[in-house]
Amino acid sequence: TGRLGRLATLIVGRSTSFDTSVPVVVDKIQRLSRMETVVYSLDTVVEGERTTPLLPDALAGDKILLVVHGQSIAGIDFTLRKPEDVRIDPASHTIHVSLPASQLFVTTLDNQHTRVYARTTGLLVPVDQNLETETRAKAQDQVQKAALSDGILDAARKKARATVTMLLYSRGFQKVDVT
Repeated sequence: TGRLGRLATLIVGRSTSFDTSVPVVVDKIQRLSRMETVVYSLDTVVEGERTTPLLPDALAGDKILLVVHGQSIAGIDFTLRKPEDVRIDPASHTIHVSLPASQLFVTTLDNQHTRVYARTTGLLVPVDQNLETETRAKAQDQVQKAALSDGILDAARKKARATVTMLLYSRGFQKVDVT
């Protein structure tokens, strides 16, 4: 576009054009489907325990200490977009796109890097097979809460806005407004 585009057209005899109609732009954005923009990683220590009020832990307690590595992934789900979320002014090559709210897609524990650091079981009780599972679930919840409190959703939205803005500039728009 602009002077360089006109000069290239005169020299080469070819012109470049982009289809910037609303259905085409919405289709291109929806093809992105789900854009994962932020991965939040956390290493933490989580404790789980079973106690009996009548007996000391040395006889009836069960404790586990896990060293946990977890991740939360956030981004934007573009399949939620509708044609009315995109406004185009073809005369000025301007586009306005309203993005959906960012979402926390998944929080997982990395089993390769998560391990039992310590486990103690009282003399009178067997090892509780569910204690480690429950402690891992507690750890996953802690990773998710930490990601949310550290602003993963805001960071995901900012990165999605930047990516969509660059995509739309590359499609030939001269003014791009992504909210």
